[in-house]
Amino acid sequence: MDNTGNIINKVAQSGLITVDLSVYAPNPEDIVIYDIKDNLFQGLILREKDFRDFAKQHDWSQYQGKHVGIICTADAIIPTWAYMILANKLSAYAQSITFGNKEHLIATLFDKAIDNIDYTQYQDQRVVVKGCGDIYIPESAFINFTAKLSLVAKSIMYGEPCSTVPVFKRKS
Repeated sequence: MDNTGNIINKVAQSGLITVDLSVYAPNPEDIVIYDIKDNLFQGLILREKDFRDFAKQHDWSQYQGKHVGIICTADAIIPTWAYMILANKLSAYAQSITFGNKEHLIATLFDKAIDNIDYTQYQDQRVVVKGCGDIYIPESAFINFTAKLSLVAKSIMYGEPCSTVPVFKRKS
């Protein structure tokens, strides 16, 4: 047996393209959740005059460049106009505004980033979508990416190049 000592990296030679969706993750420091419960009178009701006074006096510049999710964690009925006033005030400063908690906001930001990917780079390629990492990636991001990737890729796998789960393979 001839052992020359050369190690061959078969994974590198396989032609697989690994995609790590965590590169599309928003910066956690840019995510802010505005909870309207802090504007409720006695934690129960939103009084229009008080809310409008707050909206005029609040320092909205602290949301400059941030992605803002608007929620209400109190068990109260919030009129739609209140959310609209917040959106109006935030729009001059925030990078994006949505209704929802942190998880919803992160999913929305992932989806926007995934929608802007140039999928032609994956045309007829064998793609592995990385599955493990330190950054939270919502399932919706994997779904959105896979749906778009399925239209162009030759095959899609999930996991790591050395251990993958087949997801899709285009029939020849």
